[in-house]
Amino acid sequence: MTDYQYPKDIYTEAEPDVNTLANLGPLTGMAGIWEGKRGLDINPKAEGAEKDPYIERIELQPIDAQTNGPQLFYGLRYHTRIVQPNEVETFHDQVGYWLWEPATGNILFTLSIPRGQTLMATGNAAADAKEFTVKAVRGSLTNGIISNPFIEQNFTTESYTLKVKINDDGTWSYEQDTVMIIPNYGEPFHHTDRNRLTKIAEAMPNPTALAAQKEAK
Repeated sequence: MTDYQYPKDIYTEAEPDVNTLANLGPLTGMAGIWEGKRGLDINPKAEGAEKDPYIERIELQPIDAQTNGPQLFYGLRYHTRIVQPNEVETFHDQVGYWLWEPATGNILFTLSIPRGQTLMATGNAAADAKEFTVKAVRGSLTNGIISNPFIEQNFTTESYTLKVKINDDGTWSYEQDTVMIIPNYGEPFHHTDRNRLTKIAEAMPNPTALAAQKEAK
């Protein structure tokens, strides 16, 4: 993340634009509902690494601008559901936010999964960037990883790195690397995931943008 000298007045709220979709910077190409049918997950098993193909549906919808006094974020709320081919049972479920801070170029990505783990990964990118990376590390107070006791003891998550690329054909891709310490593995294990997402529906305007549209009619 980029350091930034915020105003000494930490209470006066920033004045945001009502239209989040017009202010997402590098996240712009991710807004909408997406599907990826060629995902690949490499995960740890007792006998070694296992490769699992997966199908993913992710919805990223704009939220109203968020402020912490003078700090201003525009962002997307997301929900990801993953299944294995020809299966109904959820293989992976994940919720969180993508946030972009125009004043600094900082990107925040939050992740929470119902196996008892959450994190906040951070990075930095220009408004027109087509590729960017966010990272979280165990023990950090600003881009950290929190795990339930079982995961912390047996699959200690040391770091998480997510690389995103907005492709020229309107799709976007990601590569994810979660580094874990596992008791029966002689070295850190890289749990990786990758997929390419194709848009199946457009995003809806955020509430304040929708209200402004109605008032303008």
